[in-house]
Amino acid sequence: MNFALTEEQEMVRKVVRNFVDKEIMPHIREWDANQHFETSIMNRLAELDLMGVCIPEEYGGSGMDYNTLAIVCEELERGDTAFRTAVSVHTGLNSLTLLQWGNEFQKEKYLKPQAKGEKIGAFGLTEPNAGSDVAAIQTTATKEGDYYILNGSKTWISLCDIADHFIVFAYTDKSKKHKGISAFIVERDMPGFSSRAIKGKLGIRAGNTGELFFDNLKVPKENLLGEEGEGFKIAMSALDNGRFTVAAGACGQIMACLEASVNYCHERKTFGKEIGKHQLVQQMIAKMEAGLQSSRLLVYRAGWLKNEGKRNTRETSLAKWVACDHANEAANDAVQIHGAYGYSNEYPVERYLRNSKAPVIYEGTREIHTIMQAEYVLGYREDKPLNRMLPKWPYEKESAGMKN
Repeated sequence: MNFALTEEQEMVRKVVRNFVDKEIMPHIREWDANQHFETSIMNRLAELDLMGVCIPEEYGGSGMDYNTLAIVCEELERGDTAFRTAVSVHTGLNSLTLLQWGNEFQKEKYLKPQAKGEKIGAFGLTEPNAGSDVAAIQTTATKEGDYYILNGSKTWISLCDIADHFIVFAYTDKSKKHKGISAFIVERDMPGFSSRAIKGKLGIRAGNTGELFFDNLKVPKENLLGEEGEGFKIAMSALDNGRFTVAAGACGQIMACLEASVNYCHERKTFGKEIGKHQLVQQMIAKMEAGLQSSRLLVYRAGWLKNEGKRNTRETSLAKWVACDHANEAANDAVQIHGAYGYSNEYPVERYLRNSKAPVIYEGTREIHTIMQAEYVLGYREDKPLNRMLPKWPYEKESAGMKN
C-alpha cells in the first residue's frame, strides 16, 4: 500500500488551498452573515478546472482520479462548507451520475458543459415527506407522447436557484413502489419549473439551499436517465458519490477546526502559560488529529475502490458516518477551546460548529449509516455490482492536469 499523494495531487491541494486563502477566507464571514451565495466562486473554480476534476477529458473534465476530487472537497470545506457542498452536488451527485448512467447524447448535451463549468448541475431527490425513506416521494412523471409530465416538489436542494440542470426523481409507476421510480434531466428554463431559497438555516448560510416545484413540467423522453424504473438504483449510486465528497469535506472541517484551535492555543494564556500546555486542551487537540487522520484513511480507501471501478457503498457509508461525526465533535471542541470567544463570530469556530450539523443529517443520517454498517456485519445486507459502474481510473486518455 502506498499512502503518498502523487505530485499532481500535491499540486491540486496547493492550488485549492491558495484559492481558498485568497478568495474565500477574507469574505466568508460577511457572506455567512448575509446568507449570501457568492456565484463568482463557481466561475473561478471553473477557470481552475475544478468543476470536472474526475470527469474524463473526452467529456470536458480534467481526467484526474476520484481521490483528487476528495482533496478538492477537503480543501474547499476548510474555507466553508457552502463551497464544498456546491462541488459535491455539481460533481458528485450530478455529473458523476451522468457519467455512470447517461447515454452519449446526454453526456454531450449535459455532462460536457458541466465538466467545463459552463453549466451548473444539481440533484433533486428529497421531498417534504421523503428523506431517508426514498420510496415515500410524491413527485410523479406521466408519459404523454414524446414527453413526461412532471408534477410535485423537492426540498433542501442545494444550488436550487443557481443550477442550470437537475437530476430529478419521480414515480412513473407507483404500484411498483421503489422499483417504479425513474430519473430525469430537467432544465431550469423548462416551462413549469420554479425554485425558492430557504432562509434562516442554522448553518451553511453562505450556501444556496431551497425548494424546486414542477407544475405540469414537460420533459422530453430523451431526458429519461437510464431506463424507466431504474431511478432508485440511480439515486443510490449517486449517493455513493455524494457521500464520498461529504466525507472528504468533513476532513476539511476537522482540519479547519484544528488549525484555528492550534493558533488560539498559542495566542491565549491562562494561569501563566499557553492554554496548549494544559492537558485537557491537549486531549481535545489530540482527538481532532486522530479524527482527521482516521477519516482521511477511510475516504481514501473508498476513493481507491472507485478508482478500481468497484462497488463501494459499504466503505463510503462508513467514511461518511465516521468523518462527519468526527467533524461535529471537532467543531464542538474547537468552540470549547476558544471559550467565550468561541461563542461569537469574532473567531470562525462558531461557524464551523453550525456548519458541522448538516452533514450528520443529509445524504444519510448518522442513524441510517449506523444501521447500514450493522447490517453489513450481521450479514443482512450485501452489495452486488451494478449493471453500470463508474469508469475505472485511469481513463483512456491522459490527464490534462489543471490550470494554475
